[in-house]
Amino acid sequence: MEAVQEMTRPAIGHSGIASGAWTPVEFEAVFLEHFPRVLGVLTRLTSDRGRAEDLANEVFMKLYKQPPPDAAQTGAGAWLYRTACNLGIDELRASARRRQYESRAMEGEDRADAGPLDDLLREEQRERVRRVLGDMKPAQAQILALRSAGCSYKEIAAAAQTTGGSVGTLLNRAEAEFRKRYLMLFGSEEADI
Repeated sequence: MEAVQEMTRPAIGHSGIASGAWTPVEFEAVFLEHFPRVLGVLTRLTSDRGRAEDLANEVFMKLYKQPPPDAAQTGAGAWLYRTACNLGIDELRASARRRQYESRAMEGEDRADAGPLDDLLREEQRERVRRVLGDMKPAQAQILALRSAGCSYKEIAAAAQTTGGSVGTLLNRAEAEFRKRYLMLFGSEEADI
C-alpha cells in the first residue's frame, strides 16, 4: 500500500471524510473494504480484468483527491459504485467507438457503394437515439446502453445495483419509455426502433 502511505493528509473525524481530507489509515480501510466489489463491477462491465483494475484505481484516486460532500452521511460506498459504473459505461462507449472505427477502417472500400445518403441517414438516426436517451431518466438510459453494448442481465444488475430478476422488467420499462419518447419526438416514420 505504498500509494496509500504516500497520500498523507490531515486527520479527520470518525466518519472517514471531512472537507476533502484522508489519513492513510482511513483511506486504506475504505480501499480494502470496497476495492474488490468496485473491481468486480468494472470487470463485469469491461470484460477485461487489466482495464478494470486501471479504472478501479482511477475511481479511488478520484475519491482520494476530492471526496463527495455527502459521503459523511451516506458513506463512500455508494459514491464509489456510482463512479465505477459511470467510468465503466464510458469505457464501453469508448470501446464501441474504437471497434466501430476499426471496423470501418477494415471495410475500406466496401462501404463506398453505401453512398453519402446512407451515411447521412445513419447519422441522423444516431442523433435521434442520442436525443431520446438524453431526455430519459439516467437509470433507464444506462440500462438500455448496457444492453445495447451486449451486457448480460447479471452484468446490468451489478451496474444498476439491483437484483438480477428485476432487470428484465426494468429493461422492458426502459424500452417502452424509449419507444414512447421516440414516437412523440419523431412520429411513427420509423416504428421499428
